[in-house]
Amino acid sequence: MKAAIYTSYGPPDVVQITDVEKPVPKDNEVLIKVRAASVNPLDWRLMKGEPRAMRIMARLLKMPIGRPGVDMAGEIEAVGSKVTEFKPGDAVFGAARGAFAEYVSTRESGIASKPANVTFEQAASVNVAGLTALQGLRNHGKIRQGTKVLINGAAGGVGTFAVQIAKVFGAHVTGVCSTRNVDMVRSIGADEVIDYTRNDFTRGEQRYDLILDCVGNHSFSECRRVLNPEGRCIMIGAPHDVSMIGLLAPMIKTLVVSPFTSQKAVMFIAKASQDDLTLLGEFLASGKLEPVIDSTYSLSEAAEAVRRVEEGHARGKVIITLDGANEI
Repeated sequence: MKAAIYTSYGPPDVVQITDVEKPVPKDNEVLIKVRAASVNPLDWRLMKGEPRAMRIMARLLKMPIGRPGVDMAGEIEAVGSKVTEFKPGDAVFGAARGAFAEYVSTRESGIASKPANVTFEQAASVNVAGLTALQGLRNHGKIRQGTKVLINGAAGGVGTFAVQIAKVFGAHVTGVCSTRNVDMVRSIGADEVIDYTRNDFTRGEQRYDLILDCVGNHSFSECRRVLNPEGRCIMIGAPHDVSMIGLLAPMIKTLVVSPFTSQKAVMFIAKASQDDLTLLGEFLASGKLEPVIDSTYSLSEAAEAVRRVEEGHARGKVIITLDGANEI
């Protein structure tokens, strides 16, 4: 089968499409024929291996080095002997290591059924970005009806999901994005939109109960200026080109400051959750959540797809399509 691989750290050009052995599912795994996969910032960061802390983190967390991709949607071709929830022919979406490939095997606990009215492209966009937005807002941000939420980076992969999910929870949403994305962010549900090229949200008069920072271009101290006394700042983004010191220093400062203030800063990595994937699938099926697709590429164009995300200007998600990606 064909798959994207890389054998050395570097820019997207290190990606090659080559023949690899088709995986065989273990007892608790399913074999999936991939219809679509999506690219995340983590893919190019792992590929680039910079800052070097990424290489250490990848090994500690057993992240897939050399086989990019973790978000996918497709059809189950075979199941292991202990699989009980799925059968061959089922359409699913979720997580699978090395997702930029014709076939992947993954644990049944890492996937959910794809809604019948959702395309494989749309479903493939959900896993990392959707779980990060949902868990950031609900689990760590304690979002509820009437919460005043600001989403910094509202036009990106996580941001476009976060705007819509926050509205599902009944929040008042302010999105921060560039001029070219103002109309789009408003169209997906933002009540207010701040153009960061014209205004710095940390110096505005508005106050928020919750800030979901998908960009990492403002410190916790700066964000505190516009947080309500019991407000929370959920920090999930990092500047595009950041050194190891640049990555660690703000984290350490935040961890030191946060315990001594009523305003709290939280940094987290989304956890795999079949229940949460199922919930996101329900949002998709009902029309409450509609993935924003920036662009699509074929598997042979995987390097270009990763480059598009690395450039930092993608609107929503970048998708790699295989046969039948547009089918429902």
